[in-house]
Amino acid sequence: MKIRVLAGLAALLMAAGQPALAQSRDQVRLGLLASLTDAPIFIAIKKGFYAEENIEVALTTFRSGANMVLPLGTGELDAAAGSPSAGLYNAIARGVKMRIVADKTRSTPGFGGSHFIVRKDLVESGRFKTLKDLKGMKIAMNGPGISNTATLHYLLTANGLTQADVSTVDLNFPDHIAAFANKSVDAANNLEPFISLAVARGLAVRIISDDQIDPNHQLANILFSDAFSGKRDVAVRFLRAYLKGARVYIKALKDGKLAGETAEEVIAILTEFTAVKDANVLRGITPSGIDPDGEVNAASLQKDLDFYRTQDQIKGEVDLQKIIDPSFVREAAKSLGPFK
Repeated sequence: MKIRVLAGLAALLMAAGQPALAQSRDQVRLGLLASLTDAPIFIAIKKGFYAEENIEVALTTFRSGANMVLPLGTGELDAAAGSPSAGLYNAIARGVKMRIVADKTRSTPGFGGSHFIVRKDLVESGRFKTLKDLKGMKIAMNGPGISNTATLHYLLTANGLTQADVSTVDLNFPDHIAAFANKSVDAANNLEPFISLAVARGLAVRIISDDQIDPNHQLANILFSDAFSGKRDVAVRFLRAYLKGARVYIKALKDGKLAGETAEEVIAILTEFTAVKDANVLRGITPSGIDPDGEVNAASLQKDLDFYRTQDQIKGEVDLQKIIDPSFVREAAKSLGPFK
């Protein structure tokens, strides 16, 4: 589904009292999931930060990050907001050119938007008491070769377990709730707002969050197509507007909630741009973090890539040093100055 959002300046103001003259805008075709973690993008649109940079953003929504890889590689998309995955790295190994240029979502300590949850009846019965009790359980995930599977691996390893000690089933995140209700799964690694919804319905108990398992885990990034990377001026302006949105979002974070100085403004924007229309739901979630300068946690990406290799999910050579390009976002951040 394609949604065009006019985010550019429509005119160039001349002398006071004179008519405005039309000015062409630089269009950026951006793929995203329209999820809560796209908040900085929606904020930048709503508050006119892209307009200030004379940019028009054309949004295309996708069901998964994997579906963005082909259009990004062919240049149908200029940029994408998605999760690095085995599929993405395999596309790069096949010669598809793109760059990871900025942070989008990370598990900043205190703001782990991804949680492991366990069915409430299993906690109440004593079947689950500690993380070691995950042994023998069926865990709902959302697909192979992605950051959630890496998180599960890190959690199991830290508690003396292996992948062989559990079984997994891949479901879309919203379907985890139904699986808890019919008791077809025992636990899940899910994200907001579905975690809060499952807990509110008495189906699940929060056990541990991603920021506790793997602090500052790099969960999603902004990616550029090869062609768009060659348009440096537009690319830097795009990221400057994006960082302005990210900084407004960060000011909304407080005590593990959307409770900071800009919280109500951010909540209103999220109810407008995402499928979550209940502001109270957003007030109750644990939001994810993001770096105020958009810096990519390269070490975290490498750690996940190494895990995918151990699972034989990477087919070909992948050198992250050739894929991660922080120069765009560093130039944008420098022009904004330190985050305050």
